[in-house]
Amino acid sequence: MEVSTAAIKALREKTGAGVMDCKRALTETGGDFDSACEILRKQGLAIAEKKASRTVAQGLVEAYIHLGGRIGAMVEINCETDFVARTEDFRQLAHELAMQVAATAPTCISPEELPQGAAVNPSECCLLLQPYIRDPNRTVQDLITETVAKLRENIRVRRFARFELGC
Repeated sequence: MEVSTAAIKALREKTGAGVMDCKRALTETGGDFDSACEILRKQGLAIAEKKASRTVAQGLVEAYIHLGGRIGAMVEINCETDFVARTEDFRQLAHELAMQVAATAPTCISPEELPQGAAVNPSECCLLLQPYIRDPNRTVQDLITETVAKLRENIRVRRFARFELGC
């Protein structure tokens, strides 16, 4: 089956995957857009797993101040190279994570950081397990994994801080 360039372009814009990956996914699914998105998502997970052991020494710190200046958050995220740290996709991820921290007030990054025997719900207090504020069907970890697949570099949240006036 021949896939139109418009369909490839639309899939690429939605997923950020490469042109040939989009074409291959659409051909494999017979032009079914949603199935092609799922195939690319699974490929992204595989890419993220391969990159997970790589050292992350570059990155940036992003700050977000909510309207009115009563709540603010800072997030440090790291990647492998300074080239990726300067890309718009990486900066956008950092901004989204800072907004997530400001909105949801997580207490830790991952479940491994929770105190032993803590009586808390990890999906509420762990940043990576929280539902993403813009799309509750995805977690913050899903958002990071998608960015790893797009940029082809390991990405980690190193630390964050949240400030609220009067608390």
